[in-house]
This record gives sequence, structure tokens and C-alpha cells, in this order.
Amino acid sequence: MDLKENQAQANAKLPTLEKISYSFTDMAGNLLYVSMSSYILYFYTDVFDIPVSAAGMIILIACIVDAISAIFWGSIVDHTHTKWGQSRPYFLWLAIPFALSTFLAFTAPNLHGVVKLLYAGITYVLAAGVIYTGIQTTISAILPNLTLNPTERIGANSYRMVGSLIGSFITSTFTFPLVAFFGHGNDKQGFMIVIAIFGVAAICLLITAFKNMRERVPVSQKSLPFKLSLKATVGNAPWYLLVISFATFWIAQADRNSFSTYYAKYNLGNAELAAVFNGLQVLGIISSISVPFIVKITNKTATMLIGLAIGAIGQAMMAFVGGNFILVIIAWSVGVLGSALAMAMPFAMLADTVDFGEWKSGIRASGFLTAVGSAFCIQLGSGFGSFIPSKILNVAGFVANKTQTHQASSAISFCFIWLPVIIYGIVACIMIFYRKYEKMEPQIKADLMARAEKRN
Repeated sequence: MDLKENQAQANAKLPTLEKISYSFTDMAGNLLYVSMSSYILYFYTDVFDIPVSAAGMIILIACIVDAISAIFWGSIVDHTHTKWGQSRPYFLWLAIPFALSTFLAFTAPNLHGVVKLLYAGITYVLAAGVIYTGIQTTISAILPNLTLNPTERIGANSYRMVGSLIGSFITSTFTFPLVAFFGHGNDKQGFMIVIAIFGVAAICLLITAFKNMRERVPVSQKSLPFKLSLKATVGNAPWYLLVISFATFWIAQADRNSFSTYYAKYNLGNAELAAVFNGLQVLGIISSISVPFIVKITNKTATMLIGLAIGAIGQAMMAFVGGNFILVIIAWSVGVLGSALAMAMPFAMLADTVDFGEWKSGIRASGFLTAVGSAFCIQLGSGFGSFIPSKILNVAGFVANKTQTHQASSAISFCFIWLPVIIYGIVACIMIFYRKYEKMEPQIKADLMARAEKRN
């Protein structure tokens, strides 16, 4: 294949089937990962009978370990060269281990003391970290290798986010009702059965994605040493901005997801209302579908800032509607639309930082840069998103399955409503500086094409 054919293929328009299959990757990931991020703290405290402070520490330690593993996963991807590509084979290789490890994490054997804590920590690290981090890394790393066309990347990422939200919707809406249905009052049994069902579905989705996707952008057939992967970060200012902002953003996301259960159960008086909160995450599909249109009218940076502003407004509205559940739901829905819009952008923007890194250093480290920019940020942010609120609850005197004091109820409200608002403001301040680098993207793409012509 000559240079022009390679360039045409690298800039090709992606088939709809491939975009749909790409959506299956995050749909599968969220069927299981959202189960962990939304319910594992509740599972530990109210089902597995682990103290809230210990549970929060387990999640934080595990997520820090998992975040570090993302760095190694990125290097592993950059060392991978198969007939199927760099990232695509991992959808096949990790599907069954992912489902099995998540099942074990939601299994509550009759253990006590340190042994129980070790079991919880090891299974969480294995499921939410080592294996899921590998899947999340390859989901993000494959995007810059699907096409060089920025419009197609935005479109493919929008499909991905729709799949992600569908997976979240299924998990968030049906987990508690299904746990009650299959458990017949035994939540331990109910969680095991439900996670097993989600696991089988995730395996099927990941294998389908593996079958239908293709990596078109040529990459070096030589393994990329870790020190060269690090070199791709040198001077990569837009990547730094995304890593810092996305890790911070995920503190808010993890906090919102995990504390919806506590807010519903202890402040609104009905734990099953958490399924309504989490189920409404599906409204984020509207935001995901609208991303290409908003970006076309404005730009990627502005789109993320708009999402953060809407998310903050929705969160703040919940503080002023009292116990009126209808008004709480309206406010929450506004927040969902904003957070989904903001969350979609870094995944697409990471592909552009891979181009920036190659333009700056001559090294295309798609695995490493996207691993740190996505899986690392999600794991680190999620860890602190559970740890910080758990410490706040512990100081406020929270006791699981008891009527809460005014101080504990106020702490739950703060964590669920105001902590995300504060974090969204911090992220917005960071992302303002990204626009400078977004304006450089057309020239960067032209320079990379010119370099490819010279090499050939």
C-alpha cells in the first residue's frame, strides 16, 4: 500500500457498525465498573459489614494502586503488535477475566477481621484496577489509531459515550431491584446473581467489539521503550491540563454516583430511590449525541466548560428544593446533562494530545498517553471520590443502617450536592488554558502529514 493509500485509510470515515461496536466497549465496561463505583462502598458498609472508614481506605488504596497500573498498561499497549492491532486484542483477552474478577469483588464470604479486609482489597484491586484498567486503557488508546480525522474521532467518541451511558443506565436502574428480586431479602445472594448476569453481557459486548473494529493509523512495528513513552509527555502541555482536570473531575463523578445511595436512603428515606437517581444518568445520551453539533458551533474547550457550568447549576439547585422529590429529580437531571457533556470531552481530546506529543517529540505513544489520561485519572479520581466523602461521614458520626444525626445528614447532603459544585469550578479554571492548544490542531495535523511524506 503506497503513501496516499495509507493516508486515505488513516483519514477514512468510520463505518456505522464500527462506531456502534466501539460503543459496546464502554457499555460493557460500565455494566461492571459502574456497579463497583456506585455500589461497592454501600456493599462494603451495609452488606459485607465493613466500617465506613475502613471501606473508604480500602477503595482509596486500591484506586491508587490501580492508577499506577494504568501507567504500565499504557506501556504494555505500546509494546503490543499483533495482526489485530495494538488495543483491539485486549477486548478479547480481558473479557472473561474482567467479568470473573468483578463477580468475586461482590461476593461476601464468611470472613472476619483482617482477612475480610484483605479479601475486599485484593478483589477490588483485581477487578476495578488491574483488569478494568487494562480495558479502559485500550478503549481510549484505540481511538487515535482508528482514524486521524478529528471529526470522525468526535463522532466515534460520541457513540462510545452513548454506550457508556446505556451501560450506566442499566446498572444504575436495575441493580437494586434485581438484587431484591434474586436475593429474596438476602442481599449477598442478590448481588452475586446480578453481577454474574452483567458479567455475561459484558463478555458478549467486548467480543462483538473485537470482531467488528479495525485499527487503521499506521504505528511503528518496533516496541516503544518506556523511557520513550515518557519522552512523549515532555512539553505536552495540553496533555498535562487534561490529566489534572480529568482526575479532579472524576472525584466529583465518583462522589455523585456513590453518594446517591446514601442520600436516597438516609436523607430521603428510601434507598431504592437511588435507582431513580442513577437511572436518570441515561439522560446524558442527549448530551453525548449533541457533542458533535456543539463542538461545531463552538469548540471542544467551550463545550466542556458549558457542561461544567450546567452540571454545577443542576447540583446547586438540589440544595434549594428541600425534600420535594420531583424538584430534586429535575435539578438532578439538569446536573446529569451537564456532567455528561463535560465527561465526554476529555476522551476525545486525549486523541489530540497523542498527535501533539508526536508533533513535539516525534514519538507516538498512544497507549501511554491515553492510559494515564483516562484510566489513571478515572482510578485516581474515583479513589479520592470515595475516600474524601467517607472521611467526612466518619467525622460527622455516620453509622450504617441507623437513623442519622443532623450532623451526619448534613454531611451526606454536602458530599452529594456541594462537593461536586466545588470540584466543577476547579476543573473549569484549569480547562480555560486548554483553548490555546486546541487552536494549534490544524497546523499540527498538517505538519504530521508533511513529515510522513518526507519519510516515504
